[in-house]
Amino acid sequence: MKSGLPSKTDIIAYLKDSDNEVARRDIARAFGVKGEARAELRSLLKQMDADGEINLKGGKRIERANAMPPVAPIDVMSVDDDGDLICMPANWRGETEPPMIRLSAKRAAKVKPAPGVGDRLLARLKEAGDDGYEADVIKAIGKGAHRFLAVYRKKRRGGVADPVERRARHSFTIDDSDDGGAKDGDLVWVEAKNARGYGPNKARIRSIAGHVDDKHAYSTIALANHGIPTDFPSAVIAEAEKAKLPPLGSRTDLRETPLITIDPADAKDHDDAVYAEPDPDPNNPGGYRVIVAIADVSYFVSPGSALDREALKRGNSTYLPDRVVPMLPERLSNDLCSLRENEDRPCMAVEMIIDANGVKKRHHFMRALMRSRAKLSYEDAQAISEGGKAAVGLKAIVRHLYDAYSARMKERAKRAPLDLDLPERKIILDTNGDVQKVVKRERFDAHKVIEEFMILANVAAAEALERARTPLIYRVHDEPDPEKLDGVRDYLGTLDYSLTKTAVRPASFNQLLKIAGERDEKEMVSEVVLRSQRQAVYDDENAGHFGLNLARYAHFTSPIRRYADLVVHRALVKAFKLGEHGQTEKEAAALGDIAEQISDLERRSVAAERESNDRYLAGYLENRIGAEFDARIRGVTKFGLFVMLDETGADGFIPMRSIGFERFRFEERDHAVIGETTGGMFRLGQPVRVKLAEAAPLTGGLRFEMLSDPLPGATKRKSKGGKKSGKKRPKAKKKAERNPKKKKRSKANAKPRRG
Repeated sequence: MKSGLPSKTDIIAYLKDSDNEVARRDIARAFGVKGEARAELRSLLKQMDADGEINLKGGKRIERANAMPPVAPIDVMSVDDDGDLICMPANWRGETEPPMIRLSAKRAAKVKPAPGVGDRLLARLKEAGDDGYEADVIKAIGKGAHRFLAVYRKKRRGGVADPVERRARHSFTIDDSDDGGAKDGDLVWVEAKNARGYGPNKARIRSIAGHVDDKHAYSTIALANHGIPTDFPSAVIAEAEKAKLPPLGSRTDLRETPLITIDPADAKDHDDAVYAEPDPDPNNPGGYRVIVAIADVSYFVSPGSALDREALKRGNSTYLPDRVVPMLPERLSNDLCSLRENEDRPCMAVEMIIDANGVKKRHHFMRALMRSRAKLSYEDAQAISEGGKAAVGLKAIVRHLYDAYSARMKERAKRAPLDLDLPERKIILDTNGDVQKVVKRERFDAHKVIEEFMILANVAAAEALERARTPLIYRVHDEPDPEKLDGVRDYLGTLDYSLTKTAVRPASFNQLLKIAGERDEKEMVSEVVLRSQRQAVYDDENAGHFGLNLARYAHFTSPIRRYADLVVHRALVKAFKLGEHGQTEKEAAALGDIAEQISDLERRSVAAERESNDRYLAGYLENRIGAEFDARIRGVTKFGLFVMLDETGADGFIPMRSIGFERFRFEERDHAVIGETTGGMFRLGQPVRVKLAEAAPLTGGLRFEMLSDPLPGATKRKSKGGKKSGKKRPKAKKKAERNPKKKKRSKANAKPRRG
């Protein structure tokens, strides 16, 4: 100590051992600095502040640079390859970069619900040397500063961040000091700085996610917005690479059974195979023996392993137009767990005996080794069933599958599941990554054959585990909400349909849909029926499956891409003593939490898939501004109408101002907007003609203008005295009549036929 002053090292050590923020007099007292030496201490502290070694604050307070208090609020910013949460101090105000705070995956797992990116936590902090701090969560305290993905546009000074979220209405100004090294056109993660203040909206760039000119930007945005991990940690890859195929051992040998896979033509993984033959039992005339074999993922992914933890973190695979983000590494999903043609593969199989009416008489689960006899696409299977050419023996295999399916259709007709049969579309990309076309997925009987056998196997899994009293995760689809049903009844009444006021079953809706089909209004009514349904979820408590009209149902048939199925496989292994990697006590106790987590992750994937599709479709239509399209109204709000194009399935919005030539009001009960002058209406499910006014690929937004006239109103206008006028309702003036310079509406824009 020189001149009675402590050294810089002594001062930093003192600050480290203290509560991090002290007064200057505390340092003086601690080191015995008195008299004139106090002025020298002030000069030394100012020098240390200028050098960035400490922070001098108002009121003569001092803290160590980048120091954190023992307890502080932190924001979760990202997740690293090991599953640890990377955090930063909430509301950091230092001039230097904030210290890195790491919340280990092990400690994060103890917090319920599990924290994720964007969450704000109150945590105890412990220094971890040069690596910053380690955190231990005290409690969750809400959401942190809003982070959003944006496109950075470089300006002469600083730049501008344009959010890619549709709900974001404003751009944000980025100062040079906050640009994070971003370049023009970069996709960046941005955090608002003065979201509640006045003046320009300012933000800082936290990280760079990619570049807007990348052909995969649309999917990159969707995945980043929803925090879906795209890369596997090194430990997970290493574990997958070490995996090897099992020997036959105690497995049932199904390699001589001619199981076949039937999948989409572009499928890269094959997790289910099927076989059927007439039941040789004379006591079951007209019955069939059906085998459904599923990839034995549980053999490769043991509970608590790195592969298992990563699979649970993802919950399921995510399917986007340009890529698949798999739940499992490629070594498993496309290789060892894929039931490849003419290659030995381990499987979990269920043998089911059905009678001539398709009713399942019994079932038996086994762990087996199989060898797929053929890899067929749905188109291949359909062609063979219709008499097309096929390899020796393959025709008989396909014929037996279709015959067994025909028997099952008798049971299905009696069970009467909900039959919406809504059209599906697929976006086809060219070699450059641009949208080439959008096609409606064809529905063959081959699709229904596979679906029906998968449903049968899923039911068998749920029944088997219940009988064995083994905990499981069900796929639950609860009955429609009574209040929603009341709204549906009111709306259907305006269309001259009637829905029973007693207990509603799927058959009740099917009868409605049948009548709607006869009236050429099936799509309109299907939309209403769909909106009345609850969302299917995973649960460790059974509530049945309303849509399929089944008392119990569990997912068993897709463990490569769904974690729920892997859990069911482990339960079967345990229940029937089928070998290693069965359900553990720890997993059984956590099934409720797992079910809730994977339900949330499923919704996350669905949202990302929808957003990615929206962006690709907006990019596809960007060069067709002014074009006219046939569409259908899919949503009615007080702000305007949501429509879906018949051609591509693209969704867009028509603001109230673009609906027509009069003022419209929203009527929630009627799911309609009604003209205040004419009483004409636009209602849910109505076919219309629209014109594209704006396309924003980065947000996936499409804005349209209405070209069709409204449906005629049900009531006449009231006169000034309050009584109905006997005069005819005046028609709204056309725009061309009000403005002679505008072109008249063409015949193509004439009012479409209702329905």
